[in-house]
Amino acid sequence: MTHPLVDQLGFARSEFRRGLAGVSEEDGGRRLLPMNSIGWMVGHMAWHEQLVWFRRGQGNAPRPDIDRLVGNGRPASTPSLAEMWAAWDEITMAAAPFLETLTVASLGRPLPHDGRTGPPTAGSQLLRITYHYWVHTGEATAVRQILGHANVPEFVGNIDRHAPYRPEPID
Repeated sequence: MTHPLVDQLGFARSEFRRGLAGVSEEDGGRRLLPMNSIGWMVGHMAWHEQLVWFRRGQGNAPRPDIDRLVGNGRPASTPSLAEMWAAWDEITMAAAPFLETLTVASLGRPLPHDGRTGPPTAGSQLLRITYHYWVHTGEATAVRQILGHANVPEFVGNIDRHAPYRPEPID
């Protein structure tokens, strides 16, 4: 059975996707200072998942090009929204088998890390990515409102149906 925190990540991803549905390529590339473009946000979330689930978790990277485009600390950019969704889809789908293996025990183990803040556990990283989605979902909502988009989704969606509370499993 999938760990409940993995379900919460899935819900955060689905809300991110829902919040950006219908954004055009043109609007996805607009940068309203000091915020990032929506294309960058999508790519940045793909980068974060790749960093944790692939580079740290498995020692590889399905999309190394993402690191240069939208990695943390890289110069601001306005990448193609369609290209960033393609990268996000590829990375998140490829991460699914790894995420399905996470257990109470494995979530408590450190993942390899660059050493700046100590070795984070897989569980801490799972929480960090989930919360990171909510940050960029809110930022993207603000960008959409400023751009005058109609019918911008309200958050949080139907968590009771898509990712309800359930007790943590025992390994």
